[in-house]
Amino acid sequence: MKYPIGIQTFSEMIRGKYVYIDKTDIVWQMANGAKFTFLSRPRRFGKSLLSSTLHFYFDGDRALFEGLKIMQYETEWNSYPVLHFDLSTAKNQATADWLQQRLMLMLSNYAELYGRKTGEETPGGLLEGIIQRAYQQTGRQVAVIVDEYDAPLLDVLHQDTLLADFRRVMQEFYQPLKACEPMIRFCFITGITKFSQLSIFSTLNNLKNISMDSAFATVCGITEEELTANLTPAMDELAAEYECSTDEIHQKLKRRYDGYHFAGHSKEVYNPFSLLKAFDHKRIDNYWFDTGTPTFLIRQMQYFRTDITGMDDIEVPASAFDRPTEAMTTALPLLYQSGYLTIKDYDRESLAYTLSIPNQEVRIGFAEGLLPAYAGLDGAHVQMGFALKLWRALKQKDIDRAMSEMQAYLAGIPYVEGFKKKLAEAALKKGFYEYTLYLIFSMLNVYVRTQVKCLGGRIDMVVQMPDTTYVFEFKTGGTATKALHQIADRGYDRPYHTEGRDVVAVGISFDPETMTVKEWRIVE
Repeated sequence: MKYPIGIQTFSEMIRGKYVYIDKTDIVWQMANGAKFTFLSRPRRFGKSLLSSTLHFYFDGDRALFEGLKIMQYETEWNSYPVLHFDLSTAKNQATADWLQQRLMLMLSNYAELYGRKTGEETPGGLLEGIIQRAYQQTGRQVAVIVDEYDAPLLDVLHQDTLLADFRRVMQEFYQPLKACEPMIRFCFITGITKFSQLSIFSTLNNLKNISMDSAFATVCGITEEELTANLTPAMDELAAEYECSTDEIHQKLKRRYDGYHFAGHSKEVYNPFSLLKAFDHKRIDNYWFDTGTPTFLIRQMQYFRTDITGMDDIEVPASAFDRPTEAMTTALPLLYQSGYLTIKDYDRESLAYTLSIPNQEVRIGFAEGLLPAYAGLDGAHVQMGFALKLWRALKQKDIDRAMSEMQAYLAGIPYVEGFKKKLAEAALKKGFYEYTLYLIFSMLNVYVRTQVKCLGGRIDMVVQMPDTTYVFEFKTGGTATKALHQIADRGYDRPYHTEGRDVVAVGISFDPETMTVKEWRIVE
């Protein structure tokens, strides 16, 4: 089987006979629905392929779609002028003038095709002229496709002057879309984040956001049914490589790459990029993070002082995570829109959504990407050094060795700039250890939760190994014995005695001067 790694062009995928998951029935529904459509999806989720598929559909290239689901719906196959822009090539622009020049360069190919008049000196002015001439010369309405519309803006989200300048350039670029509405057959805009119509799309107040529409929830990504129908031979090959059954490899893939929901009640989808890469490389790995956690996301989390330990089972209304990017008061909308959180449940009565980290790949890669920013640690070094030793010790129920490893490692942490000042504040001292240990356990894909609610209060940390549950209570300046008594007195361990695992209570005292483990006590 040929896997389309790095291929985002529909025609190349079909002609090259690459693996293609047929979603053209949904594409047809999208193309024949609202005239102005917006879709938000995480990076590497197939937005560019979707944009390319729409391009060739409106181009009327019927031969490419022979044998696909769309043939049951489309009968006319009209050809329309298509204006297709990939704004990922316009990111990392230093000034608004550079951004404007880049947009003019993108428009130049269409200007050569349809002509250019004197006075069309801005991106919006030239785009309006191109749409008008394409309509006049062909006698057909125009299809406009804008992929990664937000790429130029993400790196300047909190650089107020630059963001305002960039926004004005983009507003002027999009403004003709409303004025030229009678000449437009379809307009599709896609990206990661959601900027409000007023701040970016100006007068384009008829833009329909289908990002959380259940009808289009699976248009990007691979469903369970699509996996088994199209890629069972690939799972067989991977199972042979791992010397296990196909069912076992299926479950490994599901835990690692599945779990995304883009509507309140919708099918789960796998990350298509990572899944296909695993088949191509015949290795299950964290491919979504090959290029690291996006810098803009780290910046936003630091800007909003995001509690990284509280990202499981967050119950919120849609307004909390589906709001415009520039109206964010927390990093939650960006975490959801970027794919680091996903919908896990929806209550129709209360209209409340439950958000969580989607799968193992995101949990591991997220932790590795955040360790340098939040704790000054190198993720790869931690994973194959201290974290692995700690994991092995806990798996073997050797608590003394685990605590000794923790004591030695925390003593050598090169705290990031400004953290010592934060640690000086009493309320944040214990929180640092929770953050660091949460990230380390997450990176090893160990079940870890902090500030777990129970009848007796909040448990500092719960770690679950295959046959043992560890209940941790931390004290900064207090004693390990006092921490252990708190677990017993408040019944922190009681909820876990019915799960079939051994339960170990661990009281840890941290020394605020040396900033490492001072002592520990355990009760099995």
